[in-house]
Amino acid sequence: MAFPEDVLTEDEHVVLHLHPHWKALIRPILVLALTVAAVVAGWLLLPDGDGGTIALYAIAGLGVVLALWWGLWPFLVWRTTHYLFTNERVLLQEGVFSRNRRDLPLTRINDHAMHQRFVERILGCGTLTIESAGERGQSVLADVPHVDRVQTKLYELVEAHHDKHSLGDGEMRDILADMAEGKSLRDPS
Repeated sequence: MAFPEDVLTEDEHVVLHLHPHWKALIRPILVLALTVAAVVAGWLLLPDGDGGTIALYAIAGLGVVLALWWGLWPFLVWRTTHYLFTNERVLLQEGVFSRNRRDLPLTRINDHAMHQRFVERILGCGTLTIESAGERGQSVLADVPHVDRVQTKLYELVEAHHDKHSLGDGEMRDILADMAEGKSLRDPS
């Protein structure tokens, strides 16, 4: 599912759009493969007759439940989880039926850190923790692909946004000089 572009402001553009790393799909794929293998084994090995047919239906029913609960559902959760980095903010969205979205304006991001376990280093993913000024504090993004590059890009976005919206030394000197001369900041003359 593509992220809806209508949530972006007029001057905002997407820099990175990510889903959690594909390693989140390993368990669902294994569950589906084992479920299919169990049903096929039951079909081939169980005796013909009422007892074998009932057992096969039981195995197939359990297989369907397992495939839906541990196979399809984690895939849907993975697919509907979005980590969106724009030139203005970081949007975190998740939810299959209901939707949760959190916006972190770049101006409010105080700190960001990444963590990778050994296996995550091998697979090229990790956890990115973003600390922002506000009530909710930290946002933890699990299984971020190429987390080291994402953290660097986030740093670049925060710095670029800060530089774009802050005054340079020359501009600050001009404002202070104008204030010393008694000119108002709103007076263009």
